[in-house]
Amino acid sequence: MSNIGPTQPPTEFAKTDAGSGRLKDYKYSLLPNNGKVIIQLAGSDAYQDELAALIGEENLQSFVAPRTIEEERTDAPMPVRFFTGRRMSGIVGWVPRGLEPAVIEALARLENASDKRIPIEIIKRKGKLRVNLLMGATR
Repeated sequence: MSNIGPTQPPTEFAKTDAGSGRLKDYKYSLLPNNGKVIIQLAGSDAYQDELAALIGEENLQSFVAPRTIEEERTDAPMPVRFFTGRRMSGIVGWVPRGLEPAVIEALARLENASDKRIPIEIIKRKGKLRVNLLMGATR
């Protein structure tokens, strides 16, 4: 890893790197409305080298660590990494603010189904690599 980027998110992201997703894409129980629901991670600009190194990898899986009690208390941002099957990547982005409950609920559903990974895709958008969490696949 040549440049793994910061391990703590900035307090604010640039408008072009703020991530995206909407809570109205989820039912009351935070179940995605349909299979097309995605969350684009925030803060990926700082991790372009890491993402470029991972783009050719097969079997990429997301890794979102559960929040500690201290992180819950301070409402800390949730970092996302990739597990490649042979190693854990550095941070590749952050769950956008306000969408953490949808990710936490998806992880709980997946844990009950014995699959603890939210599917992901790396895309190129406006010249930058971005990470999408495929939340609709967790239904």
